[in-house]
Amino acid sequence: MSKKPTYAELEQRIQELEAQVFDRNRAEGQLPEHLFSVINSTIPALIYVYDMVTQCNVYSNDGIERLLGYTPQEVQAMGPDLFSRLIHPDDLSDVITFQSKIMAAKDDDILEIEYRLKHKEGRWLNLYSYERPLIRNPDASLKQKIGIAIDNTERVKTQEALARSETLLRRTFEAIPDLLTVHDRNLRVVLSNWHEHDYVPKNERIRQPYCYSVYMNRDKPCEPCHALEVFETGKAKCLEKTNPVDGITREINVYPIVDENGVVTMVTEHIRDITEHKRAKEEKEELENQLRQAQKMEAVGRLAGGVAHDFNNMLSVILGNSEMALEQMDLDQPLKANLQEIKKAALRSADITRQLLAYARKQTIAPKVLNLNKTLQNMLKMIRRLIGENINLVWLPGKALWPVQMDPSQIDQILANLCVNARDAIAGVGKITIETGKTTFDEDYCAYHPGFIPGDFVLLAVSDDGCGMDKETLNNLFEPFFTTKDVDKGTGLGLATVYGIVKQNNGFINVYSEPNRGTTFKIYLPRHEIGEEQVRGKRIVRSAVQGSETILLVEDEPSILSMTTQMLERLGYIVLAAVTPLEAIGLAREHGGNVHLLMTDVIMPEMNGRDLASNLLSTYPNLKRLFMSGYTANVIAHHGVLDEGVNFIQKPFSTQDLSVKVREVLDEDNTKS
Repeated sequence: MSKKPTYAELEQRIQELEAQVFDRNRAEGQLPEHLFSVINSTIPALIYVYDMVTQCNVYSNDGIERLLGYTPQEVQAMGPDLFSRLIHPDDLSDVITFQSKIMAAKDDDILEIEYRLKHKEGRWLNLYSYERPLIRNPDASLKQKIGIAIDNTERVKTQEALARSETLLRRTFEAIPDLLTVHDRNLRVVLSNWHEHDYVPKNERIRQPYCYSVYMNRDKPCEPCHALEVFETGKAKCLEKTNPVDGITREINVYPIVDENGVVTMVTEHIRDITEHKRAKEEKEELENQLRQAQKMEAVGRLAGGVAHDFNNMLSVILGNSEMALEQMDLDQPLKANLQEIKKAALRSADITRQLLAYARKQTIAPKVLNLNKTLQNMLKMIRRLIGENINLVWLPGKALWPVQMDPSQIDQILANLCVNARDAIAGVGKITIETGKTTFDEDYCAYHPGFIPGDFVLLAVSDDGCGMDKETLNNLFEPFFTTKDVDKGTGLGLATVYGIVKQNNGFINVYSEPNRGTTFKIYLPRHEIGEEQVRGKRIVRSAVQGSETILLVEDEPSILSMTTQMLERLGYIVLAAVTPLEAIGLAREHGGNVHLLMTDVIMPEMNGRDLASNLLSTYPNLKRLFMSGYTANVIAHHGVLDEGVNFIQKPFSTQDLSVKVREVLDEDNTKS
């Protein structure tokens, strides 16, 4: 079986035969019969001679039947109607224009044209023709031209299929939300969807030496380039990078593309923004830690309750026998002093067991409906004696408190333990603030705080300006027998008792503290529904106030940052979220539009909220400010962080509280901000 000639070989043979036909025609004025036979039998193409005067095909080889299904005689019989009958209507004007070019061509000019011809069966074929002048009239005008046409249909279909595939690939490539590039060995971008994400400046496009390492270090010496490393090693590389400019963490995967010889010719770079994924992972871990802590506290509580009951039984025996023995002894007996010490120790141990039972929520209680303000007011004299004269006690009762239902003695235990703890945290002169108020937890807040349930609560807050606590201390704060005090200064059951009482009454407790910033304990006790309110059932929740402004939100606790961002976005606001003050400053300066409100935590590691606001006012002179903190406003102002009259919202806050406060600050007069 003979080898099929290549396209280039075929074209060369056609040109050689064409030259022969032209030379013989010129020399003899006609084509010899044996040459017709050679052409018809060896050339798989259409050869034709067209008379420019009569506008008829005067010669066609047998290839016309192979290509179009017509015999040479049938084509010749079409006469001047050839164009209108066979040429595609959309290509007719191009063929007529081409005719004019042939008329003006030189004898040795070869012109090319592509057009569609109709097969005898009705289908359209793509033909590619080479034409040149053949015979001229005595006046040198063109009489006849000769052409060779090749069936180009399959090649056109292949090109169209390739174009469709390339379009599909490009559209798929550009639709991928991640950033993708293909680089050659010079780091020039062969294919990229970066510009679809506004990731690459518009003047830096395809065929530029550009990769993630270059982007990350455009103003600094380039770090080791990951794309070049993969070219050198031939091994894929995966890493994470956080851009110091925008604070976004990206996962970068670089893969080699090898040829048939195993040589790396190109690499693909896949870049994914995993900032939210990492933040969600950190929040999940934080929630899991909170859940584990709650489960641990529950287990310790059950253990403490069991131990306390058994210990109480033994103490009853010790106390009873020591008292009976003391009653039977004379005052001058030597053993009486020893028995009295045994009785004192037993009484102190009984106090500890009562605290353990309180922590385990197993102490016997007699709940009553209370007005918390009145109950606390009656305790203030005792508390002042307890904390000493060098500490200022400030009492800030909230207005129109809801009633609570609990044992009054438990209120005494809570307040006494918290005030003693605050007193011990203050070295020398200081201040303790006792506050009450009302608050409502919504679904958003409870979703981020395991164990909390939505509803109305009465707040009891005890704050001090003492030494504060670090995170490690806060994580163990309510565990029985955990204490930072000296061995002879406490049992480590005071705060455990507070925790147990709050939980026994279906309440919640939050602690806000930082070293040298003081501490605030916030206790939330369920509102007791009475009278008509009890019949009415669930309270009516007002709809939240919406907005559309841009808010710069700064909070160094990732879980609170994420929660507040979601709350604000659901209210319609555009949120620029930052976890540090320096990141917030960078976001504000890079932001193209206006920033209407700065909502920031008051106490943060790099700088406090007031200093951050002062820094941003130089860029946004009309910037409204809303400060937030877990500390009470009174305590924050005492630290000198906030000025009088500034806008403040206290954590935790519901979506309703947040929406009203944000709207209030945004709508206030610039002269007051």
